[in-house]
Amino acid sequence: METQQAYSARNPFTDSNAPSIRSSYGSARFAENLPAKRKFVSYRLKGTFDQPWLSDKRVSRTQVGNWIIRGAFIAALIVAAYINYNAYARVPKTKFCLILDDNFSEIDPDVWNYEVQIGGFGNGEFEWTTTDSSNAFVDSEGLHIVPTLTTNTTSISPADITNGYTLNLTQAGGDGTCTGNTNAECSVQSNSTLQIVIPSVRSARLNTKGKKSIKYGKVEVVAKMPEGDWLWPAIWMMPESDVYGSWPASGEIDIAESRGNDINYPLGGRNWFASTLHWGPTVDTDAYWRSTTSKALQRGDLAQGFHTYGMEWSEEYIFTYLDSPLKQILYYKFPKGNTMWQRGDFASYTVNQSFLVDPWVQSEDSNAPFDQLFYLILNVAVGGTNGWFPDGEGNKPWTNQGHASWDFYQSLDSWFPTWGAGNAKGMTIKSVKMWQQGDCS
Repeated sequence: METQQAYSARNPFTDSNAPSIRSSYGSARFAENLPAKRKFVSYRLKGTFDQPWLSDKRVSRTQVGNWIIRGAFIAALIVAAYINYNAYARVPKTKFCLILDDNFSEIDPDVWNYEVQIGGFGNGEFEWTTTDSSNAFVDSEGLHIVPTLTTNTTSISPADITNGYTLNLTQAGGDGTCTGNTNAECSVQSNSTLQIVIPSVRSARLNTKGKKSIKYGKVEVVAKMPEGDWLWPAIWMMPESDVYGSWPASGEIDIAESRGNDINYPLGGRNWFASTLHWGPTVDTDAYWRSTTSKALQRGDLAQGFHTYGMEWSEEYIFTYLDSPLKQILYYKFPKGNTMWQRGDFASYTVNQSFLVDPWVQSEDSNAPFDQLFYLILNVAVGGTNGWFPDGEGNKPWTNQGHASWDFYQSLDSWFPTWGAGNAKGMTIKSVKMWQQGDCS
């Protein structure tokens, strides 16, 4: 018993009645067993010692070489800084005057015009553009341009679409009076024998013609693109007057055109858009292929969120961009002394065995036809026969020759389910800004 107590006293870890290891007794005994601290000793050399390498000429040459490299590096930094500063200093400090800043609390009639027609706008499009609030309206997100089925937003029945119904937009009504100039743009009668249909889809097309136009300046449109097969959203500009003749002689500026098809569409779906300039003496000689650039997103698509689609335009250049001017898409220069006629090599073209005539010869500007006032257009088209949706691509249900609108309507069950729900099948525009180049005064 005494032996066990003595052992326990010597081993407080095993005795429940022994003092804590944290007591002064335990701490002292623990400290006695620690090894003595080792004194730090410096191994730095003291006194003088031989340095024979200092007399070696090779070391001197190495040091000289190192200083040459350091000096060259410093000189390169100075030269690079000078070049960058000089380049920055030579960039023209262009002034811009804001002439339109629309965040869409309403569709302002002092800014926007509706285009109302059914003629396809020269592209064989299938939609009927209206003033209907189902197709163009404003809410907390901004302006919505939304295509709808004609049978869902009018009293026109599916049977009327295909036969025996006359649509005449020349008379004023709830959907607006026709803004077209021909009978084909304003009226149609469905006929099942001839496979002529009433437009099966309605949409909207708004422009700023006669109200907000610029000759040189900037445009920025913050928008979200639509989701759905064969939808064709566009943000673009046309000339106020056809000074140089009918399209494309007076030019066209496409800031952004996309497709609502999914990202697997072979030519680019809603993950893709293009910027284009249209120009040429005749329709058949449109030189757009010389001035077109496209952009595909690496992740996501343009219907998933808002992006800024921008354009800057001067006498020397036009460029478009996505989100920032640093992310340029199309950049097209207008060099002095090199006219668009020369750049298109149109003197070598013949049409019907006749040489073409320069439509811009009257202008003193090398950038004609892009030297006139242009206005902005926002729209969502549906289908078409101009080649934007090429035959044979992506299970396209119509051909560009034949009864395209009829075939499109007959395949409604294949394309309509792909359209986004609610406003997602439309283009949503959060804001539009336009600047005129120059001082506001």
